[in-house]
Amino acid sequence: MRLKGKKIAILVEEGFEDLEFWVPLMRVQEEGAEVTVVGTGRQPRFTGKHCLGATPDVTADEVTPRDFDALVVPGGWAPDKLRRFDSVLELVRGMHERGKIIGIICHGGLVPISAGIVRGRRATGSTGIKDDLINAGAEWVGDKPAFRDGNLVWGRVVADIPAFCRELVAAIETG
Repeated sequence: MRLKGKKIAILVEEGFEDLEFWVPLMRVQEEGAEVTVVGTGRQPRFTGKHCLGATPDVTADEVTPRDFDALVVPGGWAPDKLRRFDSVLELVRGMHERGKIIGIICHGGLVPISAGIVRGRRATGSTGIKDDLINAGAEWVGDKPAFRDGNLVWGRVVADIPAFCRELVAAIETG
């Protein structure tokens, strides 16, 4: 139980990538973490790209960075919606300012781009957001499935979820 006592938030919105949401959620739970699903308040339940559902426990405006040890931003179409909510961006910025771990996979990078926290950082994700990351001032890393750059843990795509989860758990464990 490497993450016993740790509190982790995971963001959700309509069109989330099912595996990038559920696998990291279950992986950190397996290590003993308490997970809170954070939504936008736009609707009570969201459907993933492949039809799995997820129900938020709270909305982003009901929590603060002090409530969590880490945050996970799954990919899919959801990040493009999530980044339109000031409460989501404030949560991401606040977590980052406190040096808390933020796990980002695939299109999830759109959220920290909009939160303004990627400039000068190494980053990866789906090649669909490569230009977005570069234009936001990040250094694109396309040849690694997952890695940590300070408090940010990056993963490329669904196929890289195992590597992403290993990096995420290790980062949360060590802080």
